Amino acid sequence: MNLFDLSGKVAIITGSSRGIGRAIAERMAEHGAQVVISSRKAEPCQVVADELNTRYPGPNGQPRAIVVPANISSKEALQHLVDETQRQLGRVDILVCNAASNPYYGPQAGISDDQFRKILDNNIVANHWLISMVVPQMIERREGSIIIVSSIGGLRGSPIIGAYCISKAADMQLARNLAVEYGQHNIRVNCIAPGLIKTDFAKALWEDEAALAQRNQHTPLRRIGEPDEIAGAAVYLASKAGSFMTGQSLVIDGGVTI
Repeated sequence: MNLFDLSGKVAIITGSSRGIGRAIAERMAEHGAQVVISSRKAEPCQVVADELNTRYPGPNGQPRAIVVPANISSKEALQHLVDETQRQLGRVDILVCNAASNPYYGPQAGISDDQFRKILDNNIVANHWLISMVVPQMIERREGSIIIVSSIGGLRGSPIIGAYCISKAADMQLARNLAVEYGQHNIRVNCIAPGLIKTDFAKALWEDEAALAQRNQHTPLRRIGEPDEIAGAAVYLASKAGSFMTGQSLVIDGGVTI
C-alpha cells in the first residue's frame, strides 16, 4: 500500500481558496482524498472545487471537492461546515486548521484590544471549536488526523507581528495538549510551522524587494517558500506515512530557524 494514499478519506481544509490551504487541498485531492474547500466567500472556493473535480474525478460518481463557506470567527458557521460535510460526504477523517488572521503590524504596545482579541479568537479559539466539533466521530472510528498550520513565529519573537507569533505558539501547545488527550483514541494532532511563504496573507512581509533580499541573505536556501512546498507535509501528517507522529510541530522554513 502507498504510504501517502488518502483514498476513502474526507478532509476539511479551512482557508483553502488560495495560498497554503489551496495547495494542501490540491495535493490531498491528488492523493485520493475528497476535500472540502472552505473560506469566507463561496465564489473563490467554487473556482478551486471546479478545478479539482475536473482534474481528479471523484470516486463512484461522487465529487472530489465540495464547497462549504465558513467564517472562522463564527462558531455557528464552523458547526455548519462540519455538519454539511458529514451530510454530503458522510465523515471527516482529516481536519486542516489553516485559516488565520493578522490585522496588525507593529509593536505590541500599539495593538488595540479588538485587534489582539481577533488574532487570539481566530487563530486559537476557532481551532479549538472546530477540532471539538470533528473529534467525536473520529473517536467512534478510532482514527483521525488533525493538522494546525502554525508558523515559525511561534518559535521566536517579532517586533512587528508579536500578537500573531503569540497565537501561533499557542497553536503548538494546543496540538501538544490535544495529542495527549486524544492519542488513546488513535487521533493524531500535529502542527506545521512554515517560514515565510509567498502568499497574499504574508504579502506585507515579502513585497518589499530590499527587505526580501535581506531576508534571503539570512536564509540557508536563499529564498522564501512556495505554498506547494508546505502541502507535502500535510499529506504526510494525514496519511499512513505519519501514523506514529503526534503532538509535533514540523518546521518548514528553508533553514531560517537553524
